[in-house]
Amino acid sequence: MSDQGRRKVGVVAGTALAGALLPGITLGTGMADAVPAVLMASVVPAVLTRLIFIGPSGRVPLPALAAFGLAGFVQDALIWWLLSWLGPRFSTLHSEGFATIRLAALCTRGRSS
Repeated sequence: MSDQGRRKVGVVAGTALAGALLPGITLGTGMADAVPAVLMASVVPAVLTRLIFIGPSGRVPLPALAAFGLAGFVQDALIWWLLSWLGPRFSTLHSEGFATIRLAALCTRGRSS
């Protein structure tokens, strides 16, 4: 599997982990409600991180790696902010507060690294 493929799987796994473990994120009450929410919460970050790639293409020094990590965290936080806005409009996905968005971004970025 290529590096891009592993990152995409990591983004989907991190998003699922954030949706399952964080108490501020609700995906729906029943199975019929949760499926579109999980699909949205998985597809949107996978597509956006694929379109807007933030990361080094080779070996970089530690300060540059930290800058890439911070930029990726900001990217994931903005994606979760978008999901918190889109979620109630298209599915039963709901996230509460900016702290939950930052924790979800941390889960997503940690799994995709």
